[in-house]
Amino acid sequence: MNAATITPFLGFASLFRMALAGEDLMPVRAELILRAQQDPSDANALWDLSMLLQLTGNHDLGLEVQSQALHEGRHYHVPASAEPTRVRLLAIMSPGDLMANTPIECLLDGTDVALDMIYVDATHPLPETVPDHDVLMVCVGENDDNRPVLDRLSDDLREWPTPVVNFPEAILVLSRDGVCARLQDAPGVAMPVTARIGRNVVEAVADGRRTLASVLPNDAFPIIIRPANSHAGTGLQKMDGVEDLCAYLSIQPETEFCLTPFVDYRGADGLFRKYRVSLIDGRPFLSHLAISAHWMIHYLNAGMAESPEKRAEEARVMASFEHNFARRHQDAFHAIGSRIGLDYFSVDCGETPDGRLLIFEADNSMVVHAMDPVDLYPYKVPQMRKVFTAFRDMLVSRM
Repeated sequence: MNAATITPFLGFASLFRMALAGEDLMPVRAELILRAQQDPSDANALWDLSMLLQLTGNHDLGLEVQSQALHEGRHYHVPASAEPTRVRLLAIMSPGDLMANTPIECLLDGTDVALDMIYVDATHPLPETVPDHDVLMVCVGENDDNRPVLDRLSDDLREWPTPVVNFPEAILVLSRDGVCARLQDAPGVAMPVTARIGRNVVEAVADGRRTLASVLPNDAFPIIIRPANSHAGTGLQKMDGVEDLCAYLSIQPETEFCLTPFVDYRGADGLFRKYRVSLIDGRPFLSHLAISAHWMIHYLNAGMAESPEKRAEEARVMASFEHNFARRHQDAFHAIGSRIGLDYFSVDCGETPDGRLLIFEADNSMVVHAMDPVDLYPYKVPQMRKVFTAFRDMLVSRM
């Protein structure tokens, strides 16, 4: 019997909740290491340890331990939070860091959905025998390493006997340039052109051998640059001129980059606002609003915890989202949902001064959770319950 089915499994959601609550994870880490030492085939202990290491900043070591876990087992089970179990969900996952897959454990928080996760990669295809399930969901994120995996899953799932959520061919659209192509002329949407180009081309622009207009539609700085396949702001910077581009290349070793024009989306008060919206069966649901004086916003660096005023605004936007923001941009959300073609995915977006929905990114692996401290964010509990209920109901509707 697979070790993953007979030993305790904490899972990502439990560990993530402990980390966000500021709990001391060292005793948990020590226990997991002891279990792995006593039984090197304990895949669950190894997998939990790999997640814990990544959550505490030990990214590379965490991925090493993950490889050991996958050598021992590729099937992991999380029982339903609420009984009786209504849905048995089989999630197809890929190895990688905390943003490699749909945050499926977080989306099922508090629901009556039991989860089985199977990990596949280029050398480990979907097995012939899988756990009994009512619905299968492809949770593999889009990146260069996963494109062959998603291509193969497209063939494997073409005549799958149970309903499939998030077909892999639609996930393949989620590259930055792919999303740009799909949404470029969508009504109500501002989608700056994204160019994925090699380092040699960026170097040629930086030293004057090529114009910026040969890469992007205009010849105007500022622009945004980031390494291809990067997420969470890794390597993301604004370039105000070729001098900045030269300095950037001197510290970024990557061979491919994504370039896009910078859009100044600050509001009348001088602050920038980034909305994370999940589209579930085509319906938009807000999971957070980050407000910052800096254009590059992440929820954890926006100072939301330190600002009662920002949290009050987020609470107001959440309470009125369906009848205000979502209605204001209903044509844009409808176009985005139909053009991307996924049952579940999320967008990070803002608003342009002329009232369009500015799309930064669309992805099926953005972190969506309800684990912020309730004392600081009491308004998030009912909002995220809407998200999780809509996701659960979407699964039930597919059965």
